[in-house]
Amino acid sequence: MSEIDDGGPVAPNMATRTAEGVSSVIEAQGGMTLRDYFAAAALQGMLAYEQGTGASSDYAKWAYEYSDAMLAARKEGA
Repeated sequence: MSEIDDGGPVAPNMATRTAEGVSSVIEAQGGMTLRDYFAAAALQGMLAYEQGTGASSDYAKWAYEYSDAMLAARKEGA
């Protein structure tokens, strides 16, 4: 099974270290992924125009399909 590209964190918690009064970022930790952010936006749009024709699980699946398409387009420079 291939690993899903999640786009990385949208707004990660940043771990920092201070040395002699200078802060530096060590690494990004956690936070919502770009894939989740895109899926949430897609789901919001779908539900705004929902006609009652799909199950909740269908909408969730479609939202992540749109999200994966957006991440792929982003990689291609679209």
